[in-house]
Amino acid sequence: MVTRRCGGGVPVTAGAGGAVRFDLPEADDFTRPYWDAAAEGRLLLRRCRAEGCGAAHHYPREFCPYCWSEDVGWERATGRATLYTWSVVHRNDLPPFGGRVPYIAAVVDLAEGPRMMTEITDCAESELRIGMPLVVHFRAVDAVDAVGAASTASAASAVGAASTANTASGGAARGEAGDGARGGTAGGVPGGGVAVVAVPVFRPA
Repeated sequence: MVTRRCGGGVPVTAGAGGAVRFDLPEADDFTRPYWDAAAEGRLLLRRCRAEGCGAAHHYPREFCPYCWSEDVGWERATGRATLYTWSVVHRNDLPPFGGRVPYIAAVVDLAEGPRMMTEITDCAESELRIGMPLVVHFRAVDAVDAVGAASTASAASAVGAASTANTASGGAARGEAGDGARGGTAGGVPGGGVAVVAVPVFRPA
């Protein structure tokens, strides 16, 4: 069994001779469903299907961290959460986070039970309260193709289009809260490149 995280932390070079950046998530065969769903405005969890367990977990793993069963599968989350804790980041030397400070790093309790590290947006620090209700939405990030060329404009355009479609179809009423970026290569592209265009963040419900 191999444990993989649905997260970033590994530097990616945007384009030949481009700047190294740390905000682009890694995607592989296991995590691709997670990122494909994020590109469509959906947050996925993993849930154990073993008899007597049934626990949900996040970050996604190929086994249940509670009973160690490998009988686990993807499940769509409601996108609802409450704030567990937060910290305002005033300095981050890893690119491109330096251009985003100050921002609010947080841990939230998902409605399904798991805790998730994330970022709070659209809310002043003075308005944050432990236990406040939150809802997921999705931030566009640069799409990186197989040769590493970045395309911020196409990612932003995809997010806008999916957000409009989601709102028009009553997505929020169905628990599909937030904006989404729609695209067929969200989790990766042939040749090993990464084309993730949306990451989950939270804002007040």
